[in-house]
Amino acid sequence: MHQDEIPYFRKMAKSKSAYFCQSCGYESPKWLGQCPSCKQWNTFVEEVVEKTSSRVPEWRSTAPAGTQKRTNKAAIIHEIVYHEEHRTLTPDKEFNRVLGGGIVPGSLVLIGGEPGIGKSTLMLQLALSIPHIKVLYISGEESEQQIKMRAERLSQNSKANCFILTETSTQNIFKQVEVVEPDLIVIDSIQTLHSAQIESAPGSVSQVRECTAELLRFAKETNTPVFIVGHITKDGSIAGPKVLEHMVDTVLQFEGDRHHVYRILRAIKNRFGSSSELGIYEMQGSGLREVSNPSEIMISQRDAPTSGVAIAAMLEGMRPLMIEVQALVSNSAFGTPQRSSTGFDTKRLNMLLAVLEKRFGFRLSVQDVFLNIAGGLRVEDPAIDLAVIAAIISSQQDIPLTTGTAFAGEVGLSGEIRAVNRIEQRISEAEKLGFEGIFISKYNTKGLDAKKYNIAIRPVATLEDVFGALFG
Repeated sequence: MHQDEIPYFRKMAKSKSAYFCQSCGYESPKWLGQCPSCKQWNTFVEEVVEKTSSRVPEWRSTAPAGTQKRTNKAAIIHEIVYHEEHRTLTPDKEFNRVLGGGIVPGSLVLIGGEPGIGKSTLMLQLALSIPHIKVLYISGEESEQQIKMRAERLSQNSKANCFILTETSTQNIFKQVEVVEPDLIVIDSIQTLHSAQIESAPGSVSQVRECTAELLRFAKETNTPVFIVGHITKDGSIAGPKVLEHMVDTVLQFEGDRHHVYRILRAIKNRFGSSSELGIYEMQGSGLREVSNPSEIMISQRDAPTSGVAIAAMLEGMRPLMIEVQALVSNSAFGTPQRSSTGFDTKRLNMLLAVLEKRFGFRLSVQDVFLNIAGGLRVEDPAIDLAVIAAIISSQQDIPLTTGTAFAGEVGLSGEIRAVNRIEQRISEAEKLGFEGIFISKYNTKGLDAKKYNIAIRPVATLEDVFGALFG
C-alpha cells in the first residue's frame, strides 16, 4: 500500500493519558476511587499528557540583548561570584515586610486565599502604586472594564505604565510580554491559564503545573518578578498539585473573615526572607489600608476595669503584638463542665486548668470555663499562658486586674514560669503602648538591662508569685 493510501486513523498518533488526583496531583495509570497519597475520594480525572508540539518557549526572545545563557557546569563554591540583589521597594510597608524587604528580581511569588478575601484587590493595588515600574496585569477572570472599575474604586491614579491584559493562553501572554516588556507581571489567576503543550482543561493538575513551569523559566531567565494568584480548596490549602508550592520562591497566604474588616498576609515559604512575617490590612471601600500598629486594634477600649481580662505580649512570627485575653468562669448548670476556647488551643487550656487545680487548689473542675482571644486571631505562642491563667483567676475571683499590666511567660506543669524568646521586643512593644508594668519570667532577666526601659519589669518564678502580686 502506498504511503498516501494509508488510512487517516493509522496516521494519527495514539494519545497518552493518565489519571491525576485533583487534590494533591498524584498520578496513576488507571482510575482509583481513593487517592493513595491524600486519601481523598473521587478526585481522579483523566488527562492527556502527550505534548502536541515541541516545547519551545515563546518568551525566549524577551531576554535582553547580550544576555548570556547559564551553563550547567559545576563550579567550586568559593569561586562563585555573589551579587546582592537590589530589591524593589513598594509603597506598601506591610507588603515589603512580608516579602523580606521588597520584591526580588526574577522571583516567583504565589498568593493564595479564600474567594472574596481581597487577593485581586491587593494585587491591583500593588500594580497601580509602584512608581517607575512597568507592570503587566493579566486577568483570566475579569474583563478590562471590570478591572478599570476596581482601579477607580481604589482611588489610585491609573498610570500609563500599568498595562491590563485579559488572556488565558500562555502562548498569547508571552507574545504580549515580548511587546510590552514589563518589569513586573501579575497573573490572576493560575487556575485560569492553559498551555497548548498540554491537552487538558484549564485548572487541571497538568495545566497548573505546566503553566507554572513556563512562568518560572521566564522569571529566572529574564530576571522579571512574577506574582501569581492561586485558588484554595475547601480545606484551606492551595488548589492544584503540592509541587506548585515547591516550584515557587515565595508562598503568601491572605487570611481573614469576609465579615470582618481585618486581613492578614502571612508568609508560609520565603527563599529570600523570613517565613514567619505577617502584614495586617484593613479592608475599606477604597481598598486595603495597611495597619502599622496592630496592637491598638487588638485591645478593647473600656471605661472601667473588668474582671477576666488580661493583656498578653506575644509574637506573631517576628512581629510583637499586644492582644487581649478574655476569660469567663461560671458555675456549671449541668453535670459535665464546659471547656470552650476561641483562638486558643483547647488541649493547652485543659492543661493550664489542671495545673491550677492540682498545684494551687482552685476548684475549676465543677465550673464552666470560656476563653476568647480578642480580634479574631488564632495564637500558638506559649508566652500567653501567663495571661490566660491571670484572666481565668480574675474571672473566678471576680477581681479586675490592675490597669496597664501585661504578661509574657510560659507556664510549666509544676506551676513554674518559663522563659520565652525575644523578651526585649515584647517589653518594647508594651512600653510603646503605654503599659505601666509587665510580668516576665525571672529566667528572662539574665542579660536584660531593665534600666533602659520606662516600664516596670516584674520578674516572677512561680504562679504563687503572680497571684501574690495581683490578688494579695
